[in-house]
Amino acid sequence: QVQLVESGGGLVQAGGSLRLSCAASGRTFSSAGILGWFRQAPGKEREFVASIRWSGSVTHYADSVKGRFTISRDNAKNTVYLQMNSLKPEDTAVYYCNTGSLWGQGTLVTVSE
Repeated sequence: QVQLVESGGGLVQAGGSLRLSCAASGRTFSSAGILGWFRQAPGKEREFVASIRWSGSVTHYADSVKGRFTISRDNAKNTVYLQMNSLKPEDTAVYYCNTGSLWGQGTLVTVSE
């Protein structure tokens, strides 16, 4: 069965950048699917961050990250990316990759002052 494997999280200072990757193993993403990133900060519910259609390249972003984050995908590599620039302490959270009912394990992003 398909698994989502995430990487790229870490500790970064405010204003810095990170790129998260989410690679699918086992099978390719469905061409009709939607790929998304979500995050969950301490004491808060999981929230939507960004999404992209596997075909068509239509993207959506949460207002809080619009203009700073960019979601993209590489169909040949079965990988979705989240480029995060101008990071703020409030971006600190566990970030999860998602497609349909499938979720990654989460990767921690910590942004210091």
